[in-house]
Amino acid sequence: MDTERIKEITREFLIALGENPEREGLRETPERVARMCEEMFRGISYTNEQIAEKYAKTFDADDMCVPRCGNYVVVRDIPVFSFCEHHIALMYNMKVSVVYKPVDRVIGLSKIARIAEMVCHRLQLQERIASDIAEIMTLATGSADVAVYVEGEHSCMTARGIKKPGAKTITTICRGIFDKDSTARTEAFAYLFSAK
Repeated sequence: MDTERIKEITREFLIALGENPEREGLRETPERVARMCEEMFRGISYTNEQIAEKYAKTFDADDMCVPRCGNYVVVRDIPVFSFCEHHIALMYNMKVSVVYKPVDRVIGLSKIARIAEMVCHRLQLQERIASDIAEIMTLATGSADVAVYVEGEHSCMTARGIKKPGAKTITTICRGIFDKDSTARTEAFAYLFSAK
């Protein structure tokens, strides 16, 4: 990431808005924006394959009694946020839920949250967020059976344009058994929505 260029562009942007980048409140804004970009968009630096490799800490499914105790692993309501690639507008009040059917190994639960967070730290579309998480989960776990549910509000809809506060966007992606078998899909989504 070229932080020096981000600083220059931010200063030019402030001038284009009709602001004075030398006034006290804006003097350090280019530096702040550059630091924010490093933090908020750090996922841009990684491919899906690299994220999978980074967070592929798995454990033997037999040791975790997965084959005896249940068919699926479910982590729901992971809080995330992202930025829409169309307007660079905040996507907020977002929650990601993931269901997968382990094969031989299970991934550490915190790694699922880390995968979701890293995917969201890119300029994104909500549909791609769901797809990227599903792909990374398959790469990290070896399981083709993954379902992802993403719900969020987009400031490009709630604060500008149509201005409809409270409007939510829901995206789902089902792969493997959750795509092919309606019973498995129904069961997976029952886990996602039980006691909500």
